[in-house]
Amino acid sequence: MAGITVRPGDGETLNVLGMPLRFLCDADDTAGAWSLMEEDIPIGHGPPPHRHDWDEAYYVLSGSLDFEMDGKPVRLESGDFAHLPRNTVHAFKGASETPAHVLIFAVPAHSSASFKDVNREVQTVPEDMSKILEIGQRHGIEFMPAPTPAT
Repeated sequence: MAGITVRPGDGETLNVLGMPLRFLCDADDTAGAWSLMEEDIPIGHGPPPHRHDWDEAYYVLSGSLDFEMDGKPVRLESGDFAHLPRNTVHAFKGASETPAHVLIFAVPAHSSASFKDVNREVQTVPEDMSKILEIGQRHGIEFMPAPTPAT
């Protein structure tokens, strides 16, 4: 395995649910040990509550995100960092007028394959939501059920 250098504009950029995600260091570059991604998250965009068997860490370079971590809301602003141990239920949404620019670190690098599948298979939301659930199941991502309305 050789070292790599990634310059602006290099690396594979995917469309993950309307959010551009660029691999700075993919699973293939680290023999699956870890991956580093850069993502722009527009206001209101982000994944629903979910959990998986790998750690993730987020560093906000600019903008802000509204996170939910194990049911607790937290706002992450430029310069903030969050570590989510494996199996932490989490979700986030872009919360700033300009897209939040975020680095995402995953250990081990299991998220790479799932993001590539979403990019390839999901064209429109909500029409393709069932595909997102199928991709999640294939890659060990458990989406939390939507809350049922009180009667």
